[in-house]
Amino acid sequence: TTVDVAILRCRFRLLNQIVSKKLLVLTVATEETDGFHRFMQSARYFNYTVKVLGMGEAWKGGDVGRSIGGGQKVRLLKEAMEALADQEDLVVLSVDSYDLIFAGGPEEILRKFQQANHKVLFAAEGLIWPDKRLADKYPSIRSGKRYLNSGGIIGYAPYINRVVSQWNLHDNDDDQLFYTKIYLDPLRRETLNMTLDHKCQIFQNLNGAVDEVLLKFGTDRVRVRNTVYDSLPVVVHGNGNTKMYLNYMANYVPNTWNYEHGCSHCDDDVVDLSQLKEYPNVLVGVFIEQPTPFLPEFFQRLLTLDYPKDKLKVFVHNNEVYHEKHIQKFWEENRNVFNSFKVVGPEENLSQGEARNMGMDLCRKDTTCAYYFSIDSDVMLTNRQTLKLLIEQNRKIIGPLVTRHSKLWSNFWGALSLDGYYARSEDYVDIVQKKRVGVWNIPYMAHVYMVKGSTLRNELKERNYFVLEKLDPDMSLCRNGVFMYITNRHDFGRLISTANYNISHYNNDLWQIYENPVDWKEKYIHKNYSKIFTENYMEEPCPDVFWFPVFSEKACDEIVGEMEHYGTWSGGRHMDKRIAGGYETVPTDDIHMKQIGFDKEWLHFIREFISPVTLKVFSGYYTKGYAVMNFVVKYTPERQAYLRPHHDSSTFTINIALNNKDTDFQGGGCRFHRYNCSINSPRKGWSFMHPGRLTHLHEGLPTTNGTRYIAVSFIDP
Repeated sequence: TTVDVAILRCRFRLLNQIVSKKLLVLTVATEETDGFHRFMQSARYFNYTVKVLGMGEAWKGGDVGRSIGGGQKVRLLKEAMEALADQEDLVVLSVDSYDLIFAGGPEEILRKFQQANHKVLFAAEGLIWPDKRLADKYPSIRSGKRYLNSGGIIGYAPYINRVVSQWNLHDNDDDQLFYTKIYLDPLRRETLNMTLDHKCQIFQNLNGAVDEVLLKFGTDRVRVRNTVYDSLPVVVHGNGNTKMYLNYMANYVPNTWNYEHGCSHCDDDVVDLSQLKEYPNVLVGVFIEQPTPFLPEFFQRLLTLDYPKDKLKVFVHNNEVYHEKHIQKFWEENRNVFNSFKVVGPEENLSQGEARNMGMDLCRKDTTCAYYFSIDSDVMLTNRQTLKLLIEQNRKIIGPLVTRHSKLWSNFWGALSLDGYYARSEDYVDIVQKKRVGVWNIPYMAHVYMVKGSTLRNELKERNYFVLEKLDPDMSLCRNGVFMYITNRHDFGRLISTANYNISHYNNDLWQIYENPVDWKEKYIHKNYSKIFTENYMEEPCPDVFWFPVFSEKACDEIVGEMEHYGTWSGGRHMDKRIAGGYETVPTDDIHMKQIGFDKEWLHFIREFISPVTLKVFSGYYTKGYAVMNFVVKYTPERQAYLRPHHDSSTFTINIALNNKDTDFQGGGCRFHRYNCSINSPRKGWSFMHPGRLTHLHEGLPTTNGTRYIAVSFIDP
């Protein structure tokens, strides 16, 4: 029962408290890095007794991640063991801390250590370091890992003391070589009763062993399982180039996330903005590095973020001359909205890396800048709370998950390949699809993220993170060593595609119906279009003539603008080379969609937004969504004011009003002869839909003043 389980867990923790008095964990850490805090979190979860050596001391042990070194760890351990040397019942566990986590508790470690039946047990790995020439001197083994790793040592205190008391080298000498030479001496190995944890019962070194391990999900917590030896290691060490893989495992181990409880630490150390006297200052860095569709909409979303505008400073780097008009318009309309608004344009000739460094540096130098929020122009933030949600999460670097519509493309990578580039992690798809929800330590992200100002002024103060040889700027940032997180706890927005954005048109976003259908719909489809299906939001002013909203005002204006920019109106003549046979019986003053290169996109619009309406009003008729004649008609008293009675060469016709009666023109409308029914008040963005042949003989009523525009398609001819 639930009560029995709770009692067992309580007894388990009490037992751990008793056991932990016999086990002391010693670790060296000279500064409190992200890795150190994660190590301590896992230790606290299992109630380990941990003593930290060297905190605040200058590190003189060399760059152990790239070369030999680490002797300072042995020296500190030697000093600590002098006070513990006579405690015969004390078991000492010496481990690294920056790249190591616990997956099990003290009782399990002690049990496995006692089963090993040795006084000192070292971690083992399949790769030899730092001197490959010593390989042949290692004792032969039947199976398991043969070589010593110094990242994990467990033994009785007097014996550990006898090992480290032999240290008489420098802080930057190699610790692993020191332990290796002791172990390889048969006499000392026997005298000190030392062995290696060959089959990873206690220690799992990931270097050279990533393919051997997987996550084992249980009801209470997640374990790391070695599939080769069928063991459940207690200490997991991301040595060598496996630190990113350890970060992935630590998203789950020991209890960070599981299927039963979800994210266990997402609400740890969060910032409660409601308790602050005032909101922190945020510098927003906007980067327009290539022609980007829907840029005005991007800036509008920035404007509608739910955050005090006097706390926002905006820095814009624009690398595209094409977008200068968009930025200028936004600045003129909103110059006094933000605390400050700085634009660096294409005339500055900055590289992308230099521009991104400049943005970070503006925050770094401003001591009032609490957060730096970097966002690329291809990010559409739909969540107005984004800044608040990221600040509340209280991470040094964190990004909101944004994905490309209906694709697995997102702004983060779950793993890196051995050469440092993209690899798909096991959990990537589940995170993108929000089957696993939480805050995830990841190796790479781009497009949009937030960095604490204090992090820029401390951990990231020494170098230009966006300028590294042979690396693109985003990848350069991700080599900084500070833990980066992505959160999918909320819906934040999406990435738009910029790959095939053609800026040769007058209104280029109109052509984005394929590449960015969600943004296209938001911009160009009437806000009440969906009500056609949910609330039967349409009218029938004449028999079988249906009237419904389809286009936004912006769509109408841009279609008209595109046609007028093209400018070659047909003049309403009978002779027309654009159509088969070259003769039009009932001509209009028009421009065809084909003439502006929009025919393919228009037909897609018909299939996506007109066909569903057809099925609703003409029940049982399944349209092919095909039309040969797609055009915009221009009615003026001077050129062509009306259209004589006629049938359309279609199964059904749509007729969309592109401007406003009484504002842009007077008169106009349509009369259906069979029913003696006239429609005199077309609404901008609304479409008529009526049968084309046989029943609906109709005429265009005279436009008496101004200019009237309509978009027409003869569908299923």
